[in-house]
Amino acid sequence: MLQNLAPLLLALFFLSKQSAAQNLPIVDLGYVLHQASSFNISGRTYNFSNIRYAEPPIGELRFRAPLPPQTVNRSVDQGLIGRVCPQARPAWQPIAAQFAPAYLAGQPFNSSAAEASIVAAAGAPRSADERTTEDCLFLDVVVPERVFSRGSSSSRPGKGAPVLVWIYGGGYTFSDKTGDGAERFFNPAGLIQASQNNGSEGVVYVAFNYRVGILLQILLGPGLQEGLNMVSLGLSDGLPARRSSLKALPTLDFMISDWHCNGCKDTSISLVVILTESLPSNFQQEMTFNAFLSLLNVSTLQEVRQLPSNALIEANVRQVGASPYGLFTYGPVVDGLITPGIPGKLLLQGSYDHDLKLMLGQNTNEGLPFTSPFISNDTAYDAYIQSVLPDISPAAADYIDNVLYPPPSNSTLYKDNIGRNALSISESSFICNTLYLDRAFGNQTYAYQFSVPPALHGQDIPYTFFNGPNTAVLSDATALALQAYITSFAQNGNLRDTF
Repeated sequence: MLQNLAPLLLALFFLSKQSAAQNLPIVDLGYVLHQASSFNISGRTYNFSNIRYAEPPIGELRFRAPLPPQTVNRSVDQGLIGRVCPQARPAWQPIAAQFAPAYLAGQPFNSSAAEASIVAAAGAPRSADERTTEDCLFLDVVVPERVFSRGSSSSRPGKGAPVLVWIYGGGYTFSDKTGDGAERFFNPAGLIQASQNNGSEGVVYVAFNYRVGILLQILLGPGLQEGLNMVSLGLSDGLPARRSSLKALPTLDFMISDWHCNGCKDTSISLVVILTESLPSNFQQEMTFNAFLSLLNVSTLQEVRQLPSNALIEANVRQVGASPYGLFTYGPVVDGLITPGIPGKLLLQGSYDHDLKLMLGQNTNEGLPFTSPFISNDTAYDAYIQSVLPDISPAAADYIDNVLYPPPSNSTLYKDNIGRNALSISESSFICNTLYLDRAFGNQTYAYQFSVPPALHGQDIPYTFFNGPNTAVLSDATALALQAYITSFAQNGNLRDTF
């Protein structure tokens, strides 16, 4: 009897799914009709997934700034097909995942075995995510039902809605808009709920893919200045993504509150985003790009544009995989457009939008995950400083080595050269840059430090996207407080009435 009912139950299941899909709203983007892919009943939010925001950056558009979608397709797109930009991870990352916990626990670490693992991993084949494609410039919009209904009603003209835009990390070489693991799954349900705790309609959440690795970066070394439209592509991808996210829901007339600031200008946003980076010189860029060409056995950028995706993706994996410990090979560059100059100089010159409102944060122990276990003595530390700052003067190197970060025997801040290196990375790449932004805005900013032990780089992510019990979250109260701060700032530009 049950066997006879099985086909009927299956048919009813698919009919209910079809009926539910038919009831989901559709927005007209001009180039496509995009339908919400789902409705969260408990959170009362619509999820518009995988909205195209740019032409496929392939062929002649490879290594160029993104163009708005040109192809018109009036069929309804439910956004059910996910895309991931080509990924690459340094071979040292698995070692860091083992070394950092061992160091914190005071346990011995076999650095010789680790070094052998790095060498082996750099040349090992990697399984690719089946969603991987160069045609990856898509975004997600999650909008509360009340916000969408108000914006869709001609009888209820409304004010704008605050928009919170998430830009994922990943060393500019991996990750995507949805996350890259159980502890890095970017589900905004908790953030949106936090934004509604004061009775408001809540924030609209946007997350977008951007190109990473070699596909992120158009290098501006002397050999690459071909009169082409060359920019820092990952940052450039973000500009049409923000505009498309607003166009996706045109009736809402959103007030942009992205990147936790109101009315941000594009170049100022870029300055804030990349301030943590040590930007490469033209010579370094040229060397990196020549190494990439060598992997592909070609000699010009135009030849690279003609290659199949799989060749480009494999070369990217190999080059990023061989990155020096703690580094990723690729990242933002000064392009004269999106990034008009070195961020530190722009701040000193006052060349930025002084009207921005900023909330800045950092973790207590940012540097340890990027600290090599092989820097075990003063000589190795000195060599490390020379490697990351190849143009440094002897006087400046001596000041770093003996005044700012003296040997462990002359410091109370760390017990060994591992701690010495971790502190120098934390301060030079994260903490000091946050301070520079605070000072540039006359300390009229909001700043926080994430200190839940061990407070390593990235360990605040599960707290930011907290949605209930999580083994990566040691304090639910801290997670809820962080979400309240973030959403209050996105909604108001301040922390008024946070609790």
